[in-house]
Amino acid sequence: MTLEPQPLAPALAAARRAGRTALRLDLEGVRTKAELMRRCADALRLPQWFGGNWDALADALKDQEQLPDAAGTLLAVTSWRGYAAARPEDWETFTEVLEEAAAFWRESGTAPLEVLLAEPEPGGGAHLRGRHASGAPRERPHG
Repeated sequence: MTLEPQPLAPALAAARRAGRTALRLDLEGVRTKAELMRRCADALRLPQWFGGNWDALADALKDQEQLPDAAGTLLAVTSWRGYAAARPEDWETFTEVLEEAAAFWRESGTAPLEVLLAEPEPGGGAHLRGRHASGAPRERPHG
């Protein structure tokens, strides 16, 4: 399901006012899977054990210690189009991992994870477009 675009700053501010953790994952200049994993590790403050692969990212996003905020977490992914264009198969896997994690938290009845993809405005600002998990998870490549 897709939400109507929203300005980035107000969406982040609304999440914070609601007591949610608001994180930003900026993918500006990212063109490799290794760099994507490094950005994820930094933005999400992933633990030392994070292995930098799809399964490790999926595990970390479903770890109660990683997303412990009782009110939930908003993850705003910005400047993503370059990576999506450069690595379409990896981008698809990445969004599947995010969707599976969001579905996991929603189905657990605990703190939700919401992922928003930012899109540039014609005037140079950023808007967010929501991505929510829907349907059964698709199989993803290992590694």
